[in-house]
Amino acid sequence: MIRITAAFVALVLSVPAFAQTSQSASQTSQQPGNFIGRWLDNVTRIQSEQPNWAVPVFSPYPMLIQVFRADFDRQITSAGTTTWNYGSSKGLNLIPFKNTEFDIYYPPYIQHNSKAVDGFGDMTFLGKYRILTGNNEHGNYMLSALVIATIPTGDHSNGSTDATVNPTLAGGKGFGKFDVQTTFGATLPLGDTTKLGRPVLWNATGQFHLSKYLWPELGSNATFYHGGANDGKMQEFVTPGLVFSKYKLRPHDAHSRLAVAGGVGMQIATSSFHSYNHQLILTTRFLF
Repeated sequence: MIRITAAFVALVLSVPAFAQTSQSASQTSQQPGNFIGRWLDNVTRIQSEQPNWAVPVFSPYPMLIQVFRADFDRQITSAGTTTWNYGSSKGLNLIPFKNTEFDIYYPPYIQHNSKAVDGFGDMTFLGKYRILTGNNEHGNYMLSALVIATIPTGDHSNGSTDATVNPTLAGGKGFGKFDVQTTFGATLPLGDTTKLGRPVLWNATGQFHLSKYLWPELGSNATFYHGGANDGKMQEFVTPGLVFSKYKLRPHDAHSRLAVAGGVGMQIATSSFHSYNHQLILTTRFLF
């Protein structure tokens, strides 16, 4: 817990410095020699071509975003055991150039509150390419391809036994203030599949833009197990949630991208087979 507290304090203390740097970049973005300013302006143009949907509380998403994200999850099993996940495999999302996103997710810290040993999970990377898009005024749709890769850096059995890749298609369609986002992919171990198998994952989320900042949503997260210890089984959770997005930190600065967002959700097991009963999800996001 000491390491977690120190890391959180360091993150909080770094936000003002980063905000000051981003503020200076936005004020000088029109200068030809300012690399950061030109990059942030280019990110704004890239995002203007896609719908302005909120990123769901839990599920993957088709949009390109630039954000630092930290989530916190609390799982409760049928036996009453509580597990906390600090970080929840989230981190830094960047848009380096047109139609592309690259993410670096730091290892989460997992606290079991049981006989299991606490420790850090796996390091994760994500690459995304936006294939098709139309913003809210031009079709309100999106289709992207992404690949998620994990490295087995977890300690004390808090991570995977092998590296994995997860190729996924992500798409969505908006209808006025309502949108539906969905993803379909599979996790493919790069080593022995005896334990992990090749599970197929399908997520779907419906959102409604209730007000300027509020996006209530309802999601379904399903896993179909092929091979491995759970071969032939299916696990599904229904996830009601609420996203607060996005509150600009400098609303009077036309070039400033600084904003914060957050959300809360509760996963509820709906299938007869499930690894836990409920999961409370808290998500925090710093947009830049």
